[in-house]
This record gives sequence, C-alpha cells and structure tokens, in this order.
Amino acid sequence: MGLLASVKAMLDSTGSRNRPTDGSTGAYWCDDCGVRIRDVDLEGSEATHETGEPVCPDCGDEMRFERSTGRSCAC
Repeated sequence: MGLLASVKAMLDSTGSRNRPTDGSTGAYWCDDCGVRIRDVDLEGSEATHETGEPVCPDCGDEMRFERSTGRSCAC
C-alpha cells in the first residue's frame, strides 16, 4: 500500500488548486519570436493588428491566442 499512497499523494499535490485564479483563459503567442503574453497581462493600449489581435512587441507580427488546459499552467 505504500506505493499506492505515494502515487495518490503525488496526484493530489498537482491538483487544480495550483492553477491561477486571476481569470486568465490563455495567452497570446508570437510564432516567429516565441514571445508570450497572458491575456490578463494585456493592457488596453497595446497595439493591435487589423484583425483585433495584439501584435508582438518585439517584431510587430500578429500574435495568436492559445488556450491551455494543462494543470499548473501559467495561462
């Protein structure tokens, strides 16, 4: 039973309580630069592409939104 208890304790420690609770639903990514900005970190004054998506602060390309569903994600 020691092995089962260890596995259960490990799974319990990675539960959903480790997820951020700030209302984030994902992040915007720049495929060229690898820059990532969480949706809750965007400010209203950020530059946006003609599609309404934010632009990368490093290269100026349109960023894409990606929703993460993993545990303990920073998104």
